[in-house]
Amino acid sequence: MTAPTRPGPAALDESPRRVWELLALLSEGRTIEQVAAKWGVQAGTVRVYAERMRSYLGADTNAQAVLLGCQAGILDGRRQRHGDHAGYEAHRRRGETPCEACKGGERAHRSRYKGRQKPPEGPAGAPQSPSPTAPL
Repeated sequence: MTAPTRPGPAALDESPRRVWELLALLSEGRTIEQVAAKWGVQAGTVRVYAERMRSYLGADTNAQAVLLGCQAGILDGRRQRHGDHAGYEAHRRRGETPCEACKGGERAHRSRYKGRQKPPEGPAGAPQSPSPTAPL
């Protein structure tokens, strides 16, 4: 399996609603036949939508399409993850240079967590406290 690529915004916006509805139903574990019964169409019609869906996502199988849809943020209701830490990490996972909005989101994320450090741990996971007899 090659590295996943995210479909461009044009491909997502121009694609029919049924393609993404099919992706969501497949992610729930439904079969092509179950989707056909739900929509009231022939299974062959749903297979055409599935082929189109795989083409948009660059997937070889329906399972891979679901995986790529999850990674692209399509299945969580957000088609693109930009301007936050998750968007920055998504760019990096895909081997892309993060966009300026995601770089800004990553800077904000790091500044929020910069001062937070875990206290050192002693035996059995208990936080260590400074020894009163330890030299300063």
